[in-house]
Amino acid sequence: MPNGNEKPVIVQSDRSVLLETDGPMFEDARDSLAAFAELVKSPEHIHTYRITPLSLWNAAAAGFTAAEILDGLARYSKYDIPQNIIAEIEDNIGRYGRLKLYKSSDGPLVLESEDPLLIMELLNHKAVRPYVTGSPDGKRILVKPEERGNLKCALVKIGFPVEDLAGYVAGAPLALAFRNRTVGGRDFALRQYQRESVDAFYAGGSNRGGSGVIVLPCGAGKTIVAIGVINATQTQTLVLTTNTVALRQWKSELLDKTNVPEDQIGEYSGDLKEIRPITIATYQVLTYRKAKDGPFIHFGLFEQGNWGLIIYDEVHLLPAPVFRATASLQARRRLGLTATLVREDGREEDVFSLIGPKKYDVPWKVLEKQGWIAQALCTEIRTRMPDDERYRYAIADKRTKFRIASTNPVKRHICEFLVGKHTDDNVLIIGQFLDQLKMLAKHFKAPLITGRTPTRERERLYHEFRAGKIKLLIVSKVANFAIDLPDANVAVQVSGTFGSRQEEAQRLGRILRPKSDARLARFYSVVTRDTCDQDYSVKRQLFLTEQGYRYEIITEDRLYEDQDAIASGGEQRA
Repeated sequence: MPNGNEKPVIVQSDRSVLLETDGPMFEDARDSLAAFAELVKSPEHIHTYRITPLSLWNAAAAGFTAAEILDGLARYSKYDIPQNIIAEIEDNIGRYGRLKLYKSSDGPLVLESEDPLLIMELLNHKAVRPYVTGSPDGKRILVKPEERGNLKCALVKIGFPVEDLAGYVAGAPLALAFRNRTVGGRDFALRQYQRESVDAFYAGGSNRGGSGVIVLPCGAGKTIVAIGVINATQTQTLVLTTNTVALRQWKSELLDKTNVPEDQIGEYSGDLKEIRPITIATYQVLTYRKAKDGPFIHFGLFEQGNWGLIIYDEVHLLPAPVFRATASLQARRRLGLTATLVREDGREEDVFSLIGPKKYDVPWKVLEKQGWIAQALCTEIRTRMPDDERYRYAIADKRTKFRIASTNPVKRHICEFLVGKHTDDNVLIIGQFLDQLKMLAKHFKAPLITGRTPTRERERLYHEFRAGKIKLLIVSKVANFAIDLPDANVAVQVSGTFGSRQEEAQRLGRILRPKSDARLARFYSVVTRDTCDQDYSVKRQLFLTEQGYRYEIITEDRLYEDQDAIASGGEQRA
């Protein structure tokens, strides 16, 4: 049994939790905290977490009890857990399930609690009243069926998350089975964590399953998990994804892994409007409208098929209009897929309420150790800014400063060095600013993929990259998500979207598929030192450092002086 000095956690009365990174218990403690606390910051030696109601409700929905959470804290904590934190954990975990939403035997949708005073409080709460019609007996509240989602959102905001047991429509049946062997001739079976993900979501078909989010690293096979859920539910399915290329990758995986005929899979995009037993649509087409204040003309898709399951790919990107539409879709099973539940707009509560709580999560480093994703080394290269650019930077406003620092022309020389260093590798240069990317594409005589690149051209370039005909691709943020480039093993980020944590995770994810020759994945982030570019880079790295990745920080001068520096690194930021 470790003594108190060896334990790495300090729980503080303000709900913050400090985690020391240097001891032998760090990784186990980090994985324990990730189940019920949110990472706030992660500099070199001490990570800071915060215990929040939402983080505890997600833990409760995943089956954690207050006793299990407190036992975990006690196992790793140097000092006694403050009494108010014990009370907060017990109270918030206890709140999940105090309100249950279900369909009564005679039909109405009912919100029930064993606490009549809570029922009275809710009946008189202005945030709840628009969605209910009264109480027949002081123990139940009658809910307007079309307001099921809005009611759940309102209750989360006032601190009473609902356990939704109202069940789901069956949807039209769909006969789907996994192939015994894939089209390529390889044996196929769900990996253990993929089976566990499906089981956690489906819950044997009971009303306790059927809605929620599965969180897995990029490259871990979230699409395969989703197909496993379709197989479990055997119901017609609507899949929403980020772009047409991702849509067609979904179709390819379905054809490769299952017995569903091609004519049973529909594409609903800017190019085609097919509605089939499995229909795959893009967020862009769903949120299209002819005028700024006009209707979303494709929202009818939600009702045009007899869907028993709706899958939200990259749910952390879900547009606000689709959130609003989802509020009225609570009678259908809903599966969210993501590598990170971080949303830069802070709408994690809406994901919890409208899609469902987190059902399954695996730390990235756990799957790396098991060999399911590639081992990755992250390096931040800090470069100087030329004097003329520093003058422009000094007098610019905040937004212009970020652009000047991000597009620093010295970054081209860094890219030149790295591309030369990795001539035998498959390299992606990823950036935010199109002028910068066009300059790099022209300099390297390499293909450039942006939002304006036609879908057919994107698919051709991705195919040639996978086939080894192209070794270097320049890509904008359109390649952040749902792009399958299994042979990419080096990514160079020349500019990012301010401090977007989920973007950093997605960009690393482009190179995390395990390589046939077990090569390391290398992720470089090139930033301009002593500028807001460097400040934002620290924020972008927060999610990945929570997952256990370390950034080696080296200067431009060190890079040129010692070519081994990109392997050995300089100072490290945990």
